[in-house]
Amino acid sequence: MKKHYTGPAKALHWLTAALILTAFPLGVYMHDLKLSPAKLQLYSYHKWIGMTALLIAIVRIAWRFAKGAPAPLPAPAWQHKVASLTHGLLYALMFAVPLSGWLMSSAKGFPVVYLGVLPLPDLVAKNAELGDLLKEIHELLNFGLITLVSLHLAAALKHHFIDRDETLVRMSPLPSTAK
Repeated sequence: MKKHYTGPAKALHWLTAALILTAFPLGVYMHDLKLSPAKLQLYSYHKWIGMTALLIAIVRIAWRFAKGAPAPLPAPAWQHKVASLTHGLLYALMFAVPLSGWLMSSAKGFPVVYLGVLPLPDLVAKNAELGDLLKEIHELLNFGLITLVSLHLAAALKHHFIDRDETLVRMSPLPSTAK
């Protein structure tokens, strides 16, 4: 049985982390800016990052089903249950956050044009009330995602520095020296 995650699984994991850790602060920053061409460009970047994150999430799920994951390391049953729940919620939010943003953009009448060249279809008709509701949902989901990412990071660091197990090393982007 394999001990570490595959190279592609690691790359997808760290790319997802980079996208989330870029999109979240960008979203917070641009939220209260005055309307300007710069703000509109930041919104475009935010949407591009979100749509890329959604595509990566789809690839991650497909890769996980095709290639699996290493066997869990020894730990108390409650830790395995919490880890499983957290990972499930992280995957759900990796889909829900960009989809809620896309829905919000559609409802508010702002098109999503991926990378400035590929117009994506509106998912719902323009509707100001629905757009406002979806904005709240998108923000709530984002704060839930960043909270879970923070807990995920804290758990990985706890495993590495306190438990001194291989949890973090198995997903390290650095080449493995394990045989």
